[in-house]
Amino acid sequence: MVGSALVRRHIGRRFVALRTQAALTQEQAANALQRARATLGRIEDGDERVRFRDVDVRAMLDLYGANSQEREMLLALTAETRNGRKKSWWHDYTESDLPAWFGLYVSLEDSAQTISQYEAELIPGLLQTRSYAKQINSMPPGYTDEEEIERRVHVRLERQSLLTRPRAPHLTAILNEAVLHRPVGGEAVMAEQLDHLLEVTQQASVSIRILPWSAGVHGGMGASAFALLDFPADPRTGEPLEPSLVYADTLTGAMYLNKADEVGAYRLVWDDLQKRALDEAKSRKMISAASKGFSGA
Repeated sequence: MVGSALVRRHIGRRFVALRTQAALTQEQAANALQRARATLGRIEDGDERVRFRDVDVRAMLDLYGANSQEREMLLALTAETRNGRKKSWWHDYTESDLPAWFGLYVSLEDSAQTISQYEAELIPGLLQTRSYAKQINSMPPGYTDEEEIERRVHVRLERQSLLTRPRAPHLTAILNEAVLHRPVGGEAVMAEQLDHLLEVTQQASVSIRILPWSAGVHGGMGASAFALLDFPADPRTGEPLEPSLVYADTLTGAMYLNKADEVGAYRLVWDDLQKRALDEAKSRKMISAASKGFSGA
């Protein structure tokens, strides 16, 4: 569940981006909307006191020339701030290219400073090859049609540009050793995927470590797969622009955890995984050996 403050700040950032794209100052936008500049400022700051009326949101989207996907996303997000339901908006709302509950994660991932990810069963999406991603998105058989699989694979590959842009977030991925040996898509697909892992470890923004079977009992056994996101600090205050959060997805939805005790629990798990995982050099050797096993080299 996403806390209201996080959603509101996210809404504010999206409105700022749209206004900037429309080449409007805050004062110009307020005048055009016949709203007080202070009101627009509170919206963009993610102020908890703002009450989003659908008619006002639509007027802002019209003024800023928002595209259809941005309109649908912001209308859904602002609607969530008006209802008191425990059920979050992403359970009912979908976009054309990816589920909205995942769309929010992509936006947060894009603004993170560090991404700490643990996977027990598969290669993380940011590190997958096309062939591997297609196999993963085809599971379980019959759940997703071929057109939707292709859309999801396309989005997954597009996301990977995040790791090569200037000021890319730093991704540290800890993978259970089983991930290296599970033959997803067959030997050729796995050899290509593991070689790709070796290639991306050359990027300064990526660190891959393997949790060997010899590590025994570890914190991740009780937590399952998750990503821990930490955000940049405000240069004026030194405080993070967003509270750290934990993301964990399922077949049909996701959890966003940003309460201090929840994040603290997962940070303890992450610390334990780091202590037990192989260092980067030993991890590369293990990945290389697994790749040779699939390729027959």
